[in-house]
Amino acid sequence: MKGQWGLILGLLAALIIAVFAVINVDPVQVNYLFGTAEWPLILVILGSVLMGSLMAGGLSIVRIYQLQHEVRRLKGTARTKQPQQTGADQQERDDKGPSTDSDKS
Repeated sequence: MKGQWGLILGLLAALIIAVFAVINVDPVQVNYLFGTAEWPLILVILGSVLMGSLMAGGLSIVRIYQLQHEVRRLKGTARTKQPQQTGADQQERDDKGPSTDSDKS
């Protein structure tokens, strides 16, 4: 069901973009550092959206990488701080047997 809603929303978004593209076909002048050109307004808008999405996605990937690195570092720190049980310690506990409430008094 979740995939069907994604498909429906994707088709709806494509329909809205198609209508938007048909409405905004007027040429606009785009100024570059080295010259100018005329492009349809829809291409300028879609290009801007694409570049913004790529920038946001790139920054998100960098942040995810940083967080994964921090998780690995913290897991390593947690492992080194855990007390190491030696065989002698474990044998001593086994010899005493299970502790009861009367042992604690």
